[in-house]
Amino acid sequence: MTNNDKPKDGSEEPRPASPRGRQASRQAPQPVESRPRRYMVAALPQPHPATPGAAVPALDGDTVRRLLEDDPEVRVLRRLRDAAGNPGAQAPGFPAVVVAEMTVEHVEALRRQYPQLYFERDRLLTYSDVPQPPRRRRPAPAVVPPGVESTFAFLIRDADGTPLPGASVLVTGHGWPAQASTGTDGRAVVTMVGETPESITGVTVRPRSGYWSVHVDRPALSTTRDNLLEPMRLSETFAGFPGKQVFGWGQQAMNLDRLPPTLRGAGVKIAIIDSGADVRHPDLRDRVRAGVDLVDGAPDGWSIDAAYHGSHCAAVVSGADDGRGVVGFAVEAEVHACKIFPDGRFSDLIQALDYCIEQQIDVVNLSLASRHQSALVAAKIEQAREAGVACVVAAGNDGGPVGFPGILPGVLTVAAVGKADAFPPGTTHETEIRGPMTGDGYFSPRFTCHGPEIDVCAPGVAVLSAVPSDGYAVLDGTSMAAPHVAGLAALVLAHHGDFQGPFSGRDARRVDHLFHIIRSSCVPLNLGDLHRTGAGMPNALRALAPALAQITPEPVEADTLLGQLTAEMTGAGLLACADWGQGGDSGHMGQGGQADPGAQSGMPPHPGMATQAACSAGATANGPVPGGLVTGGPRGRATATGGGVPPADQRAAPGGAGTRGKRGGTAAAQPYANGPGRGRTPAAGGRTPGGAAGDVPAGPRAANGTPMAATGPGGVEQAAMAWLAEEMRAAGLLGDDPADPME
Repeated sequence: MTNNDKPKDGSEEPRPASPRGRQASRQAPQPVESRPRRYMVAALPQPHPATPGAAVPALDGDTVRRLLEDDPEVRVLRRLRDAAGNPGAQAPGFPAVVVAEMTVEHVEALRRQYPQLYFERDRLLTYSDVPQPPRRRRPAPAVVPPGVESTFAFLIRDADGTPLPGASVLVTGHGWPAQASTGTDGRAVVTMVGETPESITGVTVRPRSGYWSVHVDRPALSTTRDNLLEPMRLSETFAGFPGKQVFGWGQQAMNLDRLPPTLRGAGVKIAIIDSGADVRHPDLRDRVRAGVDLVDGAPDGWSIDAAYHGSHCAAVVSGADDGRGVVGFAVEAEVHACKIFPDGRFSDLIQALDYCIEQQIDVVNLSLASRHQSALVAAKIEQAREAGVACVVAAGNDGGPVGFPGILPGVLTVAAVGKADAFPPGTTHETEIRGPMTGDGYFSPRFTCHGPEIDVCAPGVAVLSAVPSDGYAVLDGTSMAAPHVAGLAALVLAHHGDFQGPFSGRDARRVDHLFHIIRSSCVPLNLGDLHRTGAGMPNALRALAPALAQITPEPVEADTLLGQLTAEMTGAGLLACADWGQGGDSGHMGQGGQADPGAQSGMPPHPGMATQAACSAGATANGPVPGGLVTGGPRGRATATGGGVPPADQRAAPGGAGTRGKRGGTAAAQPYANGPGRGRTPAAGGRTPGGAAGDVPAGPRAANGTPMAATGPGGVEQAAMAWLAEEMRAAGLLGDDPADPME
């Protein structure tokens, strides 16, 4: 018994504390007993559902705490503060909650004695990774055959012979799986009771960072020598990484890489409620600047991430745009880390949401779930919604129904999707492929939870992001999908005009309108079950179309720029020096009066095929554009004015490989695709891969990925010409630039 243990019968006195006594106590064997359960206890609001005719006094938070502290069978841990409801809000105020440990039997006794009290289990939440394959195993035998066991030694190193310390090795068989971590020499030993080499069904290796995972079905394992596995370096897939910044495939699929780099989320606050965020990492050092540690209560504990999970999510949301590593969605948003893991519980989530309400956080990323529900957590999330805090929630990773709190109506619930060419064969990601699959390779992974509560889907398989202390890892999960949507939500709040106008107030209307815009921006994915994809994958260009249309021209430079753009496009065969067709708007008519299919769809013509268009100002290959192509400020953004931004082409798949360096990064290499059209050269049609009809191009970047300065008329024209040349070169209309460091 330790000094903090209570006597079983209440008769024994605790031993006096002394260094010698504490040392002896730690060394003595500790009997294993069942732990008491943790509960959240709150006074029911009045009128409470007491027994009819029974008069019971009302209790406040202080009274409830004193009552429990005076009970010898209860251990009070802490009290959560109460909160009044927002003025005009429909949700009531939140009661004071006392977190305490006690037995189930004592809870029932207190319920009978105090019917005005509400008791709820303070259950564990999970942020765990996707279950490792294979998931469907035969039930473990009730009795393990005595004396039957196998010991397997593993050596995990890369192709150069460098050992990988800290890699997780999981061995599965007919019975219970076994797991071990490699030491500094890259070796791990796993002993399987009741298994033989012939009964082993799979081996999975997950390095900490810098490498792809490895999965081998029905491995031929030896019990007499090392079993060698050699994971592939991430740099073998992403050329120059991490020294060269890349966009993840998911960011390309959502068209983040095609946004102008002026849309960066400044002025919006995002909170990552997770395992903390390691601010030592270059992609997080200047991005995550505040937070709260609800695990140990340390002042800077939020800046330490032993689980690697919160850092990965934080970099997807707001990784630094510094020319190396990865880049996030909202690179100028204010990011807070609320640390509740490991061992995060419902009460910790409530405290973290209290922090978000107090700090006026705009978007909260909740990459967590539970198989159990909580009325108190639901009430707190609704209170946060009434305060203008938008909660984006992961659906869950066990392949079943949507978890809690994703089932709540006031949150945006995100399922995961994958893309078959986003990872090499032989990885754990490959085991997640589940049919059907779209023509572009999108699929709904086996692990994603599904149900009518799914609002949208987002990339959640083989997501590349940052992990402590300066590494990068590729992870799976709806935990990885939710930050994609949370980052886009921050961009919408920062740059969509509705949130500077009719929805500028911090209330539930603001949150609901934000979710409506995100759902409305989605491109549907036909994967056979809407309960796995919801409205589809959000598209950044659609969601931010009003902001893109508001990029204003500089009239003094417009005519000069238009002339140069027209000359360049004519020389490339995108414009033809011809008069307007007769008898109609020839910008939308081809030869012989037939409709030009490229004009109807908004797609550029086939390379080398000139459409009927005029070389005069204001005419393009797809018809006249009021005002022509004009710049949008000193950074040289080029866009069409007057008409807004057309919606994305419904026939196009959402995303794909994006263009180079639009926001300071490069499109992540996809070497595993089959057929033409991969890399930087699109298929016929001239559209930049991953783009959609009406896409608004971003400004040019220098060789190191930083925005090119464009001040004054000459600078603006140079910037516009550089952008045009880049787009034409990506479309195969111009040869590669010999000075381009990408080549």
